[in-house]
This record gives sequence, C-alpha cells and structure tokens, in this order.
Amino acid sequence: MPRSAPFRLASAFILATAISSALAQSPEADSTVTYGADFFQGSGALTVNDMLDRVPGIEMILQTSTPSSASSDGNRGLGASSQILIDGKRMAGKANEARSQLARIPADQVARIEIIRGSSSDLDVQNSNQIVNIVLLEALPTSTLASEINVTQYSDSTLNPGGSLSLSGQRGQLNYLFSGQVVSAYEHQESFETSILGDFSPNETIAADRYRDQTNYTFNTTLGYALTPNDSVTFNALYGEQDPPVKLQRTYVNQRTTPLSTFIERETIPATATNWEVGGDYEHRFDSGSRLKGLFIVNERDNQSTRERYRATSPTDAGVKNLFLDTSSVYQEKIVRGSYTFNMAEGQGVELGVERALTTQNSGLRQGVRTAAAGVPEYGGLTPVVLPNAFSTVEEIRYEPFAVHTWQVNPRMTLETTVVAEFSEISQSGDVNNTRDFRYVKPKVDLRYDLSSTLQVRGTLERFVSQLTFADFSRTIDERDIDRDTVAGNPTLEPEESLRAELTLDYRLPSDAGTLNTRLFYYDFDNKIGKIDISPSVASLQSTNGNIGPAVAYGLISNASLRLGFLGLPQALLTASLTAQSAKFENDPFVPYSHRFPPYDRGSLRVTYRHDLPAYNLSYGVTYNGRAHDGRYIYENDSRFTWIIPTNLSAFVEMVGFAGLTYRLEGSNLADFEACALRRRYDGYMRDGILKEIENNCSTTGAQLAFKVRGTF
Repeated sequence: MPRSAPFRLASAFILATAISSALAQSPEADSTVTYGADFFQGSGALTVNDMLDRVPGIEMILQTSTPSSASSDGNRGLGASSQILIDGKRMAGKANEARSQLARIPADQVARIEIIRGSSSDLDVQNSNQIVNIVLLEALPTSTLASEINVTQYSDSTLNPGGSLSLSGQRGQLNYLFSGQVVSAYEHQESFETSILGDFSPNETIAADRYRDQTNYTFNTTLGYALTPNDSVTFNALYGEQDPPVKLQRTYVNQRTTPLSTFIERETIPATATNWEVGGDYEHRFDSGSRLKGLFIVNERDNQSTRERYRATSPTDAGVKNLFLDTSSVYQEKIVRGSYTFNMAEGQGVELGVERALTTQNSGLRQGVRTAAAGVPEYGGLTPVVLPNAFSTVEEIRYEPFAVHTWQVNPRMTLETTVVAEFSEISQSGDVNNTRDFRYVKPKVDLRYDLSSTLQVRGTLERFVSQLTFADFSRTIDERDIDRDTVAGNPTLEPEESLRAELTLDYRLPSDAGTLNTRLFYYDFDNKIGKIDISPSVASLQSTNGNIGPAVAYGLISNASLRLGFLGLPQALLTASLTAQSAKFENDPFVPYSHRFPPYDRGSLRVTYRHDLPAYNLSYGVTYNGRAHDGRYIYENDSRFTWIIPTNLSAFVEMVGFAGLTYRLEGSNLADFEACALRRRYDGYMRDGILKEIENNCSTTGAQLAFKVRGTF
C-alpha cells in the first residue's frame, strides 16, 4: 500500500461519515454554534482558554487557517481577517492580539462563546474559516484578580519559576484589563553530529551543548469605554523584554587521523530583545445599522546580539577568539485603518475602507576574524571583514483600499466577494540604494452553503500576494550552517503571487457530540521564492533567496473532534488532525528534477485526548504531535539540507483542591524525541553530482515538567 494511502483512507472516512449523517438532519438556517456559560459550570474553568479547551473542534478553528510559506516577518499590516473576536470586535493589536488575552480573561466574565461559521457584514472582520466570538457579560463583577505561580524543571535539572497576575473588571462604562507575566524560556539543547566523506569513510563527530538562559517579561493592558450607546473606544498597550543570552560548546573529533585529534569551540552570545505596541480604535454605530470604525497600531521590536567564538585545545584552555559577529535589528510598524459598513439592500452588506502601513527595518551586521593584521576594538579585537550589503534601512509605504460585499443569497447560502488593491513602495538605503513600486489587485470569492444547521460546504478562490521579509534584503547570519557564517541578501526580491483554491466540508454532530472537518487546498504559485545562484566563480559558490518561477502545492487537512459518550465517557473529548500534502518546484536552478519545498512536507498527525471528571474536580489529557519523517528540503548550489520537525508527546493532569485553587502538572516532550537534520555537501555544483560530505545532526532539549497553581479572587 502506498505511503499516503492511510491519509486518503482516513480522509475518505471522515467525508463519508459527515455526508451520511447529514442526510438524516433537517435543514435549518442558523449555523452558528453557541456555548452558554452554563455549559462550563462545574468544569473548573478559570479563564477563557480553559473554556475553549472543552469545546469540540476548537483546535481546528484556532490553527492557522491557510498553510503559507511566508515567515513570521512577512505579515506586515493588519489585514482583514481574524479568528478571535471579543464582543464581536477585533482588537487593535498584533503582538497584543485577542489570542494572547484569552488566558487573562476570567471565565466568570463570559456570557457565552459563539462559533460563527457564516459570513456577515455585521462581523468586524472577514470570516476566512470560522470565528470564535467571546461575548462578555454586560454587567461585569466589580473586579477580578487572577493569578498563577509556576515552576518548570528542565532535563538538566534546572528549576525556573514564573507566574502571572491580571486584574479585570468594570467601573461604569469603563472595562479594563491589566496583566503582567513572567515566563521562563530556558533551554538546554544537546546535539551530536556525525559526518562521512564522499567515499563513505569517517570524517568527524561534533558533540554540542547549547544553553539559552532566557526569561520573558510582559505587561499589557486593554481599556474599553462606551462614550454613548453608539460610540465606543478601546486602547491597548504592551511592553515586553526577552534577554536571551546563549552559551555554546562544541567538541570536534577528527576521525581522519590516528590517533584521533580533538579541539573545542566555545561561543558566548549576549543579547537583548525588547518589544512594545500601542493600539486603539473608535467605533460609531448609526441608527440605520451602518458602522464607522477607525484604528491605529504602532509597534517596535529591537534585537541586538553579539557572537564571539573561541577555539581551544582542551576543556581547561581559555582558547583563542577567531570569530566576532555583531547583529542589530530595529523593526517598526505604524498602521492606520478606517472602514465604513452599511447595508446596500435586503440581505446585502458592504464594507469600504483603506489601510495605510509604514514599515521600517534598520539592520546591521559586523564580522571580525583572526588574521595577521591588527584587530579593531569595534570588531571584538579581530580584523574586520568587508561584507557587502551589511548595513541597511528598508522602508515600505503601503496603501490598501478594499471593498467587501456580503450577500445572503438565501437562508442557506452566503456569498462574500472581496477586492483589495495594493499600492506600495519599498526603498532600501545604506550599503545598497534601491527603490521599487508594486501594484496588485487581489480579488477573493467565498461561497458557503448550509446543507443543514450542522453541515456546511465552503469554497474559496483567491489571488494571494505574499509580503516580503525585510531580513532577506540584506546580509544576515546563517543560522543553519556552522561552516558558513553569513548569507547574502537580495535587494531585488519580489513578492510571490499565487492563485489559491480551497474546498471545505464542515459537519457538527447532533447533540454537541463533536465535529468533523475536511479541507482540500490547491495553490498555484508564480514567482516562487527559493534559492538562486549568485556565485562570483565556481571556486566561491554563494546563494541567496530569490524568485525562481512557477510552483504548486496541494493537500488535504482532516480534523475530527468527538465526545466519547457512545463509550460511556460523555466528558471525554478525542481530537485528531491529519494532514497530507505535497508541493512541486519545476525550475530549480540547482537540480534537474522537481521537488517539494517548505513548509509543505509530506504530512503530520496530531491526536489529543482530554477527560474531565467534574465529580472529582479532576481533568487530565495527553497530546501526540508527529510529522512525516522525510522532512523538509532546501536545495542550494553546493548542498541539500533536510530537516525533520520533532515529534512531541505531552500530557497534563489538574484538579481543583485546597482553597479552591487549581493545581496543574504538565509535561512536554515526555518521550525525548529528537529533531534531526541531514546535509549533503558537493564538490562544486550539486547538479554535477560529486558528493563531498554527508552530515547527520540530531538534537534534543529533553523532557520538561511544570507545576502550576492558579486561582481567581
């Protein structure tokens, strides 16, 4: 049986079950699913996150709605979609967005939770998949104090404390939330690499220990005020610090000599990282039902790090410095968005608006190496290396006018049509000076049909244009290859364009017994970003990110979330997510055959079991998250890099006990799974097929255990 056959069989089973069950259901118009506060009584839920954990299918809704190859920096601006609303509104924030607030909103302030499966002009955002709307009580308690203290034990027996404190409530027309959080992000990573030469004889081994002693501090606040029954304002603010110093030691053993020779590399990487964000919005509702809204967001991320490497002959040798790398990056966004929503006719709503975003990134990179020449203090006492395109300021000014038309064709069918135009200018100054203009029109059509109140079919067709990652414009550190310190930037990089088609079948079982969901997607790319050759000569091969040409990605994502009442376990919830996907590059300049590209590896499987026992004030659960073992591939001119995202096994048990507090014990990576990477290096271009070296590296951070005590007062 082919390897992908289990994926196809499981998906076909979910589809068949949903369709056959739905045929017996009587059609109804309203497909919104509502969970009132009484649904969660006796469950021990303290926060909104706790409540969502008990809702069937919530993992599927809150996961990324659309697979994407864009990096985390490629989401500039605000966009029109959001998966979480609070009181029907999106938050005027990105880092300080609604998802991060859910752990700080007490459960006793929630009136109900709605799963919105349809499209409507009454929504504050476009519904690209399904939306979770948290509806708070109109009259909140005077104030609620929620707190948590925790301690985490890591695999090397390190113990780090953490905790959070939040105050929320209402005074007259003012709603407020203040919270602070301290989270340990300590990490001890152990790795071991073996390499062999092209003739398969032993080359060397590298044993490494990497310590990151990081603690994240975050403070945020949300204030909402009802000026009049039709006017409201909201203000959000966030400040965070994450100082992630790293220490690293590698022990090299040369297996080509007799006896074996050994040397040690040590690295110290002091670093600082801060981020802040301020946002606000104003909304006015007219008596006619129309709505006028404006919002703004200003944020900044500041990251600085210095990497110094020493080579030593023994553990007691202080070593000689042979590398200095200093990096800095300041990333800023200033976003303003305004929109007007009105009813054009019976069952038809229109939203018109425009977004303006000014995004700036200042980055710098300095490298020093040991030579016979005199050193420079600014380069760690080493000799400066002339790096092209190392200091850069990239600025983008982007305007996006948009129009959204929502048409309730009949009680069961909704058609949403969106047109977004993008007018942007990206300029780069510093070591390289370049200015480019971009113009795009991005239409989208979303059709939903409710076969019944429980079964819905959705089809989406969209022209998608990716946003470029500013870090690709200038030279940066190469994080994946210790034999190559830096990688060149590309100031001529252009956005990817794609035509994206999706077909989704969503079925919610009767009597809240669970949900089944299957989504097919097909993306046709143009101008796909991959690695291109910028080598000055065959003796000095270099590559960087660049536009290659057409590509496709396609796959199927199936989700099932079932209450196990049919097994006599009505409070048990079994959730599974199965992904089978593939992708194809046709014109890679480095290899003569088509191949997959990140993030579309072959597939993944996630299974979660959760059991609540209200009679004992007890809950427990376990999650398995695994991926296909053929990894993800990056092809460059002289190497092929493959990495496998590690499988994870986690579990928890919690109970409400002494003083009404909730006590929770949770573990992550309990089976100590490894992440592995395989690199094949070639003598000259990879297409010539002269294998030089094979490196196999596996690493683990070990198991982690955390004990938490939470309560509300």
